[in-house]
Amino acid sequence: MRRLLVVLSALIVACSSAGELAPTTSAAKSVATTPTLAPTTTGGLISTTSTTANQGDSTTTTGPRVLEPLIGLEYQEIATIDFPIHLVARPGDDNSYLATKDGRVWLVEGGAVHETLLDIRDKVRDSGEQGLLSLAVKQDDPDHLYLHYSAKDGATVVSEFTFISQAGSVDPESERVLLQLDQPARNHNGGMIQFGPDGGLYLGLGDGGGRGDRFNNAQNRDTLLGGLVRIDVESGDAEFFQYGLRNPWRFWIDGSTVYVADVGQGAFEEISVAALIPNVNYGWPITEGLHCFRPRSDCDTLGLTLPVVEVPHGDGGTCSITGGVVYRGQAIPELDGTFFFSDYCGGYLRGLMEGEVTDFTDEVGALARVASFGLDGSGEAYVMTIDRLLRLVPVRG
Repeated sequence: MRRLLVVLSALIVACSSAGELAPTTSAAKSVATTPTLAPTTTGGLISTTSTTANQGDSTTTTGPRVLEPLIGLEYQEIATIDFPIHLVARPGDDNSYLATKDGRVWLVEGGAVHETLLDIRDKVRDSGEQGLLSLAVKQDDPDHLYLHYSAKDGATVVSEFTFISQAGSVDPESERVLLQLDQPARNHNGGMIQFGPDGGLYLGLGDGGGRGDRFNNAQNRDTLLGGLVRIDVESGDAEFFQYGLRNPWRFWIDGSTVYVADVGQGAFEEISVAALIPNVNYGWPITEGLHCFRPRSDCDTLGLTLPVVEVPHGDGGTCSITGGVVYRGQAIPELDGTFFFSDYCGGYLRGLMEGEVTDFTDEVGALARVASFGLDGSGEAYVMTIDRLLRLVPVRG
């Protein structure tokens, strides 16, 4: 595993005359923290249930089981499938739901992709950055599935669909549209939806497309474009929540914290970490990463939430960041709390934990065109390329 340099947004920054953000009193420093990976000479502990024989009776005992030392990670291929875009499940659920960009939702069960649960290809424009972009389930609601897709006319649509319990499928005629929003361009349509701890459904939307925030949406609080939107699924009300984003293709809510992987313009990709509270301003197009963008120098960063990770283009082939999930599974307890991310061009696997980025690419290998991440009901992490679904698994010994 290779540790990388990370720049913390807690640094007070200002733009230099060259247009680079820098601390007002000292140069930005890399973060040095104690690594949280278990030593390779000892095992980790995980709670488990075991059964022992006692004079013909079965006795169940619960206690810690020693895991073999973690020596690395690897990918386990689950399926070859055309453009898997998101995988979700309710905690503790053995079944997961996989969306493909063309407009279908599939059941993933027993480590394999099974039948189609829902097919709305007749509603979806699958072209470039548009298509079925994300799905979500609510922990305490087994009856509904939520989708974000591009309509045939290019509009952003977020809808609720109802499961048919007897058939184990989803009724395509049950659609209840929660949000429909016209898009001025075919790119920067955002993508991710996820429920927060408050029961709200959060949606990431791009700035409307083009280059340089051409429609001036990202800093405009009168539009839903260019930030995170909160939707009340009961009433269907949608509200402006956070802003200053270029194209938050993937974000991840972990408790009361949100990790936002925002796709950059032409020089820097970024990850921001913030409290899940209203009116957080992530800075686009004032800044791109930790650098001034508009204006190119002496930009005013007061009040902005700057990224904790900046990845320059050219670093490992970086061109378009792909977030990301916070790992909370049991198979790799040494990495609990790690935010995994990748890049569409670079195809690496990196993880952010406690202010430090670790590169796992030497272990798992680089992938071609990484599009998304997901978690199953056990909290185990999955990586999706444009034609493969893979699970991240430990190598122990």
